Parts: sequence; C-alpha cells; structure tokens
Amino acid sequence: MKISDNTSYRKVYPNTLKDRQFKNYYQFNCIFFASALFPLLAVGLFNIVIDPYGVFNSPKFASINQTKPEQQKHSRLYKAMDIIRIKPRIILLGSSRVETGLDIEHPAFKDKKITYNLGLEAANTYELRQYFNHALVQQPKLEQLIVGIDFFMFNEHLKNRVDFSEERLKNKIPTQDILNTSLSLDAFVSSKNTLLINLTHQSPNRVSKKIDRFKFWLGGFLSNEELYKNYSFSPERLNHIRTIIDICRKNNIDVKVFISPIHATQHEAIRVGGLWSIFEQWKRELVKIVPIWDFSGYNSVTTEPISDDMKNYIDSSHYSRQTGNLVLDRILSYQQESVPSDFGILITPENIESHLAKIRADREVWARNNPDEVKLVQDIKHEVEAKENEFKR
Repeated sequence: MKISDNTSYRKVYPNTLKDRQFKNYYQFNCIFFASALFPLLAVGLFNIVIDPYGVFNSPKFASINQTKPEQQKHSRLYKAMDIIRIKPRIILLGSSRVETGLDIEHPAFKDKKITYNLGLEAANTYELRQYFNHALVQQPKLEQLIVGIDFFMFNEHLKNRVDFSEERLKNKIPTQDILNTSLSLDAFVSSKNTLLINLTHQSPNRVSKKIDRFKFWLGGFLSNEELYKNYSFSPERLNHIRTIIDICRKNNIDVKVFISPIHATQHEAIRVGGLWSIFEQWKRELVKIVPIWDFSGYNSVTTEPISDDMKNYIDSSHYSRQTGNLVLDRILSYQQESVPSDFGILITPENIESHLAKIRADREVWARNNPDEVKLVQDIKHEVEAKENEFKR
C-alpha cells in the first residue's frame, strides 16, 4: 500500500501519531516533575538531617548539627513538639529567665527524662497558660509544676510572640509546621547557617563585655512598651496565673511559684521608670492567689557587683545556672544549708507588707553603697529619653 500524504497515513494508522505524542508528553512530564521534585526532596532531607530547630529529634553529629543557634528563635515551635514526644511529668515554666537559669539535671529531680524546661522567651501569662494546658493534655499524670514569674509578663502591652500558634498546641502537630520546618526556604537557610557554624566552630556575635550586656538589657527594658515603658498592669494576665494554680489544685499537681532573682540594677530600672508602686502592688495581688517564693530584692545574690567575672548573672535580667541551682535548692528543700539565708523568702498575705518595707530599706543601703550602679541606670534612662525626644522632632 502506498501512502502519499499524512492524511492517508492517519487513515491507515489512526493511533500511531497519538500514541507517539502521548508517549512524548508523558516522558516530558516525568522528567519535568522529577527535576522539580528531586531538589525539593533533597532540601527536605537536608533540613531533617541538620534539624536546625530541633523539631525532628534527629541524631546530633559533631561538626555538623551539634550546635543549634537557630533553635532559640523557634522555642515555641520545638517545645510544643517536645511536649508531645516526651510527655514530661515535671515542668519548669516561665520566661527566658527560667530557660537559661533552671537546670533539669538538678539533683533534686531524680529522673531528668521526665523533667522538661518550658521556659519561653518574652512570654506573657496567656502563653504560659496555653503551654501548661498543652502539657497537661499530653501528660494527664503531671506531678509537679515550677513557675517562674516576672513583672513584665503582666504588662497588657506584651503581645503574644510572632511564633506563638494556638494550632500547634492541640493534639496533633500542624501540617503547616511540618512543611515549614522541612521544605521551606527559611528552614533551608537555617540549616545552612547551622552547618556552617558547626563546621567553623564559630559562635553567633554577642555582646561580650558584661557592662555592655547590662546596658543593652536595661536600655531595652526602659525603652520598650512591651516591658517597662508605659507599663500597664493587666488583671486579666493575673487571672491566667490564678487559672493555672486552680487547675493544679484540682489535679493534685504540686505547684511552686517564684519571682525571678533579677539583678539590683534591674530593680533600679523599675524604680527610675516610675513603676515601683505598681511593682509592689503586683506582689500584693500575687500572694492573694498562692504563697510565692520571692528571690527579688536586694540580697547577697542580687547585689553582686557588675564585672566580667560575675558568677550569679548573665546580664541584669538573666541569672546564671549557679543562681538557678540556689533557687531550686530553696523551693525544693534540697541542701538548703548551701543557700544564703537572705535569698528566697516565702511571701504570703500575712508577711507581704513587712517584706516590701524591708526591700525598700535594703534598697536605700544598696544605693548608698553602690552609687556608680545607681548612676548607670539613671544615665541609661536619660539616654532613652533623649533618643525619644530627638525622634519626636
């Protein structure tokens, strides 16, 4: 048979061209999708192996992913997942002061596998309540809750952090979180940075001199509306603590609450910020809810002179593990002979007024003996005000 044109060809072999075209399209699509999918899978595998946020519990390897500098920026993410995985029976709850200062390996905790540090950077009391609820859902047999509270937590201007998510505090890890931590560009960049830091053994740039760290934090508290600037005490934030205590009592959970041992200069920032009377009223309201261990004030720990050799403090706001161990020693009745007698007072409605009066008297003594530190805080306050006035112009 002679085929003279394409029309005749199609009549004789009606499916041949279509089959070939289909096959070509199929091959093209396979190559296209494979070429697109392979890099995506490679990125996902890379992110899971490096695990920059610590959400996949991937094995740690020296010079690869042992140090995780990006993790701190995503504590609300990985700690929500840790709670699901670990189901701890002892929780240390609070802000970054708890996170950096309290040690789950303290000898008073006999089993560190069931103890978890749930400190969250710049957390308000609503966030604490939600994470406590999350922990209780995952572990109905929660045995003990230790809560470190801070004055700034009760400021109504302190918003939930951008990485806070109600969705991830439910029973399942949200699909969006899984995608964001495995396949996103942000996760890839974090993995790359993590690998680079581990390979070069470099640490992120930080303010090194202690006096500079103190200036940085004191200035930050005095200039930030979410902290001390224009502070507004929130009864609603107080109610979140009341709810946590009520739940603990109903569920026979041993709960202990303490006020963080901030440095004396941090107290001075509260004073020069015009917040001292509110600070005292805050304590009065707290003791109506539950007896509280107060480690603030002017004592042998909090009045440590500022120097590069400080043992008790990282900066004006954050205390060291050494200080945190003393806090746990006191509230857990562990080797209390090692704790300075003036460090940690259990305050109640019966002794709150005498306690506040003593702190006022102690402040006068400290101020007379430490004029340079008093002046440091005053100078920082003046610098903050000067910058604000200049900005208004």
